[in-house]
Amino acid sequence: MDEANPNMTSSKPYLIRAIYEWILDNGMTPHLVIDVRYPGVVVPTEFVEDGRLVLNVAPSAVRSLVMGNEHIQFNARFSGVARDVYFPVEAVLGIFTRENAQGMVFPEAAYPTSDEPLASPFRDVSDGPREVPGIDESTDRTAPSGQGKRKTGGPNLKLVK
Repeated sequence: MDEANPNMTSSKPYLIRAIYEWILDNGMTPHLVIDVRYPGVVVPTEFVEDGRLVLNVAPSAVRSLVMGNEHIQFNARFSGVARDVYFPVEAVLGIFTRENAQGMVFPEAAYPTSDEPLASPFRDVSDGPREVPGIDESTDRTAPSGQGKRKTGGPNLKLVK
């Protein structure tokens, strides 16, 4: 760590972009796993399972993909309907290939403690909280539990060293 700048930025967005490029360079299909309970996430809620959503972010599946240091956004079709998707980088739980599930899993981040909702370009923050089907909003939101139901046949994330 630099003595002059002890508060370095997060390496997470850089790792996401690097693994994304690695997956594409190997001719595979990149997928992101998102914690939809994280504040500021705007995704189609009808595809959420156990508070998580797996998104195909291959260039052929998305339009206008922006993988910034603070957020990721793009437009994609869900059941034939074009939808805008926006989420903070901290909501990303992992990135992996569809074909062989190789990729990287990230530690689950604690939710922000601020009562201020995060702004997004797709939803007026004055709309109030967003309801996500199947998620009990009465649970403690200081940190994700990480204890969801494990389904067989779904993607298995593997840590790449």
